[in-house]
Amino acid sequence: MNKLFWLFLLCFTTSFASYAQTSKAAKGSLSDMRFLEGHWRGTFNGGPIDAVWIAPAGDNLTGFIRMMKDDKVTMYEMLIFEQTEQGPIALVKHFKPGLIGQEEKDKQDRYSFIEAKKDNALFEKEDGSIRIIYEKPSNDQLVIQRGQQKDGKWVFNNLFEFSRVK
Repeated sequence: MNKLFWLFLLCFTTSFASYAQTSKAAKGSLSDMRFLEGHWRGTFNGGPIDAVWIAPAGDNLTGFIRMMKDDKVTMYEMLIFEQTEQGPIALVKHFKPGLIGQEEKDKQDRYSFIEAKKDNALFEKEDGSIRIIYEKPSNDQLVIQRGQQKDGKWVFNNLFEFSRVK
């Protein structure tokens, strides 16, 4: 019986340690998002779109997007990735020209970190309705994809495609 107890304890400890490592790895960190850093440009709705992210510092990585059409701003978007104990979260606020907020004063879209791979990170909106993939397929290309459930599966489409501004 004593040998059986020690064998059980060894198996349990090994399984728990493996689970703890997996859970910790799945939490992610802002370094998983470092690939966003830089100035990126693309086209959206017939006008230019610029995205800029600065390097992670402390507990955040900050970025913004500016959308234009006919030489006029159509929308600004602030994107803040903050490190929490559960992993990074993405906070997004939208502004109309004149810096008029689209969300209520103390509200923002919140996305939880799901997973990261090299130059790729997946987030899910807090209500589970949308997933966003940030991906850098090459050194000079950045793609943001938006996913929604369709027939029980996540289907993603490119939302923004950027090239690095040099």
